[in-house]
Amino acid sequence: MKRRLRRIAPLVLVLFPLAAAAPAAAQGSATAESLFNQGLADMEAGKYETGCKAIADSHRMEPKPGALFTLAICESRWGHVATAFTRFGEYLALYQQMTPDQKSRQGERAKVARQERDRLGPLVPELSLSLPPGAPAGTVVKRDGRVVDGAQLGAGVPVDPGEHVVSTQAPGGAAWETKIQLAEGEKKQVELQVNGASTPSPSGASGRRTAAFIAGGVGVAGLVLGGVTGALTLGKKSVVDEHCGSGIGSSDETACDQTGIDASESASTTGLLSTIGFGVGLAGLGAAAVLFLTEPKQGEAATGAASRQIRAGVLAAGPGGVVLGASGRW
Repeated sequence: MKRRLRRIAPLVLVLFPLAAAAPAAAQGSATAESLFNQGLADMEAGKYETGCKAIADSHRMEPKPGALFTLAICESRWGHVATAFTRFGEYLALYQQMTPDQKSRQGERAKVARQERDRLGPLVPELSLSLPPGAPAGTVVKRDGRVVDGAQLGAGVPVDPGEHVVSTQAPGGAAWETKIQLAEGEKKQVELQVNGASTPSPSGASGRRTAAFIAGGVGVAGLVLGGVTGALTLGKKSVVDEHCGSGIGSSDETACDQTGIDASESASTTGLLSTIGFGVGLAGLGAAAVLFLTEPKQGEAATGAASRQIRAGVLAAGPGGVVLGASGRW
């Protein structure tokens, strides 16, 4: 994955005067000077892990533009393109604040920094991390041992190529960990998992609330069906009155002509549908209310404590009406 970036001749000309001037620039800080010289020697020997660390420690102890520039060069040669891109940007921002005399003492560094940023930009990978729906509040996400700020979740964040270790941990839960490999210039989106939260239990708060919405939707649909078919039944009743019994001049109220017979049969069907629709509607709304009212508290769901459970529904339906029932435990 990591490749050694080709050294270019101008960098040698830029870094050599820095090495010679390091004792003077250190202004009596022997430790910072020693770390810088050690880091520069390791970098030139291709020992980037120890070299970059020593230069970074020197710069932290005594911030200097030249040390920052050298650190960017070291990270770039090491293959840490995202870190190098950032370091060159920091150097250029610092360069803009310098006086003309200070800028002149920087030589070609600013020019090289711009060239390196232009070259490294397309090589910087981006990693976007996101939590699954239903992840508990307070879930901690870490990348390479460092906590990821919540504002960065879901956004593409520049990272160095190579392997990255990402973990999640919900409050009081077990940690979950994965390894993600990124190539230069690669952009990857990863939805993480959270132990105990990535697959919510249907009996938990989230599953119970979803069931309540479904039951409520069924209830509303049932009431609509009952209302529509009920209106049709009333319409058929007037037709029956006109084509049966006295409506056709018969003393037998059950006697009907063909139109009356058809209307009577149709009214019977729509009346049954209306009865069932209203029954299902009331049962659905009742079940939704029960599910909402008996939804377990967050603490109960987290600890797995037994919660109140109730099931409500239509047990039977027929021409004479519907039978509703409920069962469960408190």
